[in-house]
Amino acid sequence: MRPIPMAEPLLSVRDLQTHFTTPEGIIRAVDGIDFDVYEGRTLGLVGESGCGKSVTARSVLGIVEAPGRVVGGQMLLRTQAGDQVDLSKLVPDSAAYRAIRGPEIALIFQEPMSSFSQYYTIGNQIIESIRLHMGLDKRAARARAIELLDMVGVPQPSRRVDEYPFELSGGLRQRVMIAMALSCDPRILFADEPTTALDVTTQAQILDLLRDLQAKRGLAIILITHDMGVIAEMAHDVAVMYLGRAVETGPVADIFASPHHPYTRALLRSIPTVLAKPRTRLPTIAGSIPLPSARPVGCAFSPRCTEVLGDICAAAQPPPVVDGPRNVRCFLHGGAP
Repeated sequence: MRPIPMAEPLLSVRDLQTHFTTPEGIIRAVDGIDFDVYEGRTLGLVGESGCGKSVTARSVLGIVEAPGRVVGGQMLLRTQAGDQVDLSKLVPDSAAYRAIRGPEIALIFQEPMSSFSQYYTIGNQIIESIRLHMGLDKRAARARAIELLDMVGVPQPSRRVDEYPFELSGGLRQRVMIAMALSCDPRILFADEPTTALDVTTQAQILDLLRDLQAKRGLAIILITHDMGVIAEMAHDVAVMYLGRAVETGPVADIFASPHHPYTRALLRSIPTVLAKPRTRLPTIAGSIPLPSARPVGCAFSPRCTEVLGDICAAAQPPPVVDGPRNVRCFLHGGAP
């Protein structure tokens, strides 16, 4: 990725905590994550399924479903008007938060087929969003919807605007989802697994589309994925998440060249390579992510770690250690327990 200069962040998240209260106890889905989002740059949130990536996005947008709620931390947004708003202080279903969703921050959902209503045309659904946030009349909103469909590469947009989601292929539905997300000119775009269930060619087209839109509009993108190959291709910065926390953050080039955390190293080893011997198994990470309700006392990754430092890792959570632009939570890199 070409370097993009960093000025003041559009969004600064500090110690974000989102918990779900269940009969079995409190599940800390997001347990103190920090990150910054900059104009024109892509931040990758990467990790296995269940590590809190999607809940992080929903927390910022204020759309965490009950019984979950944001219980701590700051989410400072610099708005288009130049004001600074702490999203954690807003009521999720308030008018103030609804004014943020769309014009400031938008989300591309992981599965567009389940995100669209099957009873309304794609045009009606985009038009509704445009009229709600931009105050255009129906004719102008329809023209804007057609323009957006054309911008994201939907063929024959003036005809497709009157089709239903089930009439479109998976790739076209994802393009329509991107068009809806961009309908109110947001400056920050969350893309939650935007290439899931798409074939390889269509995946490449969607990623190219996001990259082109970012270059033309200066979008800040938070790309949520489990694929380190996509991170290498798309992101400028990366936060590696494990069980609700960022265990390593920093520039993509630095982390790929010299990963500090054992979990990051394990993820990178699992990437297929053309240099691998044919018919050999890819390296895997032993075990599985612990249940959030049964979180280990010490380092959450210690039960699966091949570089564990005995009782030290099992007894205490490693603090963040700053190393230039890098930040890592691991006793291998300092931090007395």
